Amino acid sequence: MRKYIFLHLALFISLLCLSQSDLNKGFVINFGSCNKQNEPQLLWDDIINNDPDLWIWLGDNIYGDTDNMEVLRQKYQQQLSNEDYIKVKSKVKVIGTWDDHDFGVNDGNKNYSFKEDSKQLFFDFFDEPKDSQMRKNGGVYSSYNFNIGGGIFIKVILLDVRYNQDGIKRVNGICQPNFKGDILGEEQWKWLENELKINNASMTIIGSGLQIIPADHKDEKWANFPIARQRIFNLLQKYKTPGVLFLSGDRHMAEISKIKLNDLDYEIYEITSSGMTHSWEALKEDYNRYRIGSIIPYLNYGQLKLVQLGNTIKAILSINGDNGTRYWSETLQYPIVN
Repeated sequence: MRKYIFLHLALFISLLCLSQSDLNKGFVINFGSCNKQNEPQLLWDDIINNDPDLWIWLGDNIYGDTDNMEVLRQKYQQQLSNEDYIKVKSKVKVIGTWDDHDFGVNDGNKNYSFKEDSKQLFFDFFDEPKDSQMRKNGGVYSSYNFNIGGGIFIKVILLDVRYNQDGIKRVNGICQPNFKGDILGEEQWKWLENELKINNASMTIIGSGLQIIPADHKDEKWANFPIARQRIFNLLQKYKTPGVLFLSGDRHMAEISKIKLNDLDYEIYEITSSGMTHSWEALKEDYNRYRIGSIIPYLNYGQLKLVQLGNTIKAILSINGDNGTRYWSETLQYPIVN
């Protein structure tokens, strides 16, 4: 009888150790943007070596820039034929949103004539079923819930900042604010509010092709639409959304921004990861009052490793480059929502 008890105790301890080992691996998310399908793609082998659970495209996943949908289809196919990307797709769940170049036109907005056709090609790229509700929506917005272990959930919300975006003007290359314009469209706003209202995740990761927090640079950003930028902040405060982390792309460099909203008891970080095949290496300075540290003007991708630590999620954030280079890293903790 005593031997029987010891055997079961040994089995229990071994299972406990296995569970802890799995937990220490954590849930790993890699993400990036600005990827030219016809240029060398040097980062996929590094990404594969991270053994990620999820890859998130943050826009400019290819450079389409065309009104010819057959040309756009061929450019997607060129990316799908990349040998290293094939390896990623075979091992990792892949999700994403778009920005202007894969939407179809530089600085594109709701007036792009082929946006519906382009949307269907986008979903083909992600192997979305033909009868999927997402294909019927006014845009490519989407949300996902992931169990990162131990019954702990995170939510990933990917926004579409192109399909319904009102226009903006540039004067001497500087984007001018559109004080009446919108960036998401009412259909998407209602969907987003509902996603936040019913959300019971411990962390909510919100991906956008354009930067949400930065407000100072001359290029495209949410701050060019002041009402929309304040509206998303208001929604997060209204529903006291826990553990919000913004991900964005577009800028051909990486940077980390941070903002404190009055009605949230934590600071929101935004990780901008951009430039998988080309980067803004000549960039010397680009003012951002919300930035932490310096810009990273080199080929890069982002990483988020989530590990349970008692009653919190330890989130290890980093910006990485080729051959295992790590440009920046910081660890945050978010309370687990029961």
